[in-house]
Amino acid sequence: RSYSSSETEGQLLNSFGQYFGDSLGRKIKTMPLIEETVMPEDSLFTLPVVIIGNGPSGICLSYLLSGYRPYLSPEAIHPNPVLHTKLEAARHLSIVDQDLEYLSEGLEGRSSNPVAVLFDTLLHPDADFGYDYPPVLHWKLEQHHYIPHLVLGKGPPGGAWHSMEGSMLTISFGDWMELPGLTFKEWAATKRRNRKSDRVMPEEIAHYYKHYVKVMGLQKNFRDNVYITSVSRLYRGEDDEDRSQLNENISTQPLEMEDGQKSLIKRNWEVRGYQRATDGSHVPFCLFAENVALATGTFDSPGRLQVEGEDFPFVLHSMSDFGAAISKGKLRGKADPVLVVGAGLTAADAVLCAYNNNIPVIHVFRRRVTDTSLIFKQLPKKLYPEYHKVYHMMCTQSHTADSHLHSAYTSFPEHNVLSFKPEMKCVLQSASGLKKIVKFSVALVLIGSHPNLFFLKDQGHSIGHHSNQPITCKGNPIEIDPYTYECTKEANLFALGPLVGDNFVRFLKGGALGIARCLAIRQKKKHDLIERGDGGGDGVP
Repeated sequence: RSYSSSETEGQLLNSFGQYFGDSLGRKIKTMPLIEETVMPEDSLFTLPVVIIGNGPSGICLSYLLSGYRPYLSPEAIHPNPVLHTKLEAARHLSIVDQDLEYLSEGLEGRSSNPVAVLFDTLLHPDADFGYDYPPVLHWKLEQHHYIPHLVLGKGPPGGAWHSMEGSMLTISFGDWMELPGLTFKEWAATKRRNRKSDRVMPEEIAHYYKHYVKVMGLQKNFRDNVYITSVSRLYRGEDDEDRSQLNENISTQPLEMEDGQKSLIKRNWEVRGYQRATDGSHVPFCLFAENVALATGTFDSPGRLQVEGEDFPFVLHSMSDFGAAISKGKLRGKADPVLVVGAGLTAADAVLCAYNNNIPVIHVFRRRVTDTSLIFKQLPKKLYPEYHKVYHMMCTQSHTADSHLHSAYTSFPEHNVLSFKPEMKCVLQSASGLKKIVKFSVALVLIGSHPNLFFLKDQGHSIGHHSNQPITCKGNPIEIDPYTYECTKEANLFALGPLVGDNFVRFLKGGALGIARCLAIRQKKKHDLIERGDGGGDGVP
């Protein structure tokens, strides 16, 4: 079911009434929509939560903020006896209402974030040991726990999954890509898809996420085609009201009650951007939020070599551009090989794509083929035969000083790219310092990607584990409290997913759990203050 703008506004208003309670909910004048043009000048709305990013991280957080609560299933027995004892003792409570640090204690898994490991073992018990146990949780919709929020994304719900190359299988099993409350198998059955493998296509995952938002009734919280230009903190005090002045068309007054009482939501953040309309025009907007959650993922900016000639048009940085070049026939009949730089799975995908289209490949990477940190070393051969085919070629068809290029594939282990030349040549250097020039038809640099947090102060460099350095999912994730996912260096700013080092969908759901619990506790404190009549002033800390 789709929602009209007015219907969505009304539903969010009703939810806002639930958030504050009936007594204060009736006093709210109105809530503007996202566009500046419809924001009333006398009561600019402040949202409890704005989520930036509508991929699986943002979707899962919206699911929990919408009031869905996980409980231990009546017949469930978790294979970890210590954890099961803890769960059994608090069976009457949802997981959101329990001490996550206590539940996480002693658990181990493939995430460095303890709540991520906890939630994963509740949804996929002992999955890393090869077991396919069902989740020990069941879900209830408790609408009184709804916290009003908006999820802002550039495209449809699903985020970057809608733009991934559709010809490759995902690295994870389909069941590991699913979100709470709707198994991937259930969705696949409704689509009558013949699943020959437990691994699935990215386009299937994208459609699943989009359907998930609809079937769970989350559409009212989502805004598509939205581009964020700035997220800035508002410092509001008695002597510095003017610091947060907006343009003359937008009021800076907080949400007013009919009796003049100020909102119980602190206006901590100003979120600006634009929404792309159907006619291509840009409609600017400005929102205020008490809390902002960053769920943007890491696919915004492809990694670059930072070498001479990298900006030439024949040097590509994405699989989608490479796929487009192949589909348009631009590489058909080319005598020179494709140059692929990188030793990750995306680079392996490019090798396979070229190989399957009878395009010769030169594969350049810095590591030794025996390096234990190579991703291929972590993948079972039976489950990932195509990637082990690439790895086998990397090992057995490498270039040596006295050898020629192989006809279909040649690897250059322990080599760096020094430069790209305008005549479509590349200068390589080996670990020993020996230089070699190779000719190519198109170069594809696939060395990972990084988040683009340009909309934050200093591009977010101040909130990582290493201050004043760019945020990266591996080397410098955002530093968070391990149980609330709130940034340790910026209050009321949360982050989850790849931004905090959780690259797999299996583990990013833990971030949603941690944030939902933190905000639920703060919501309860607000309600307690309301009941006592202490809700005046500039907001609740």
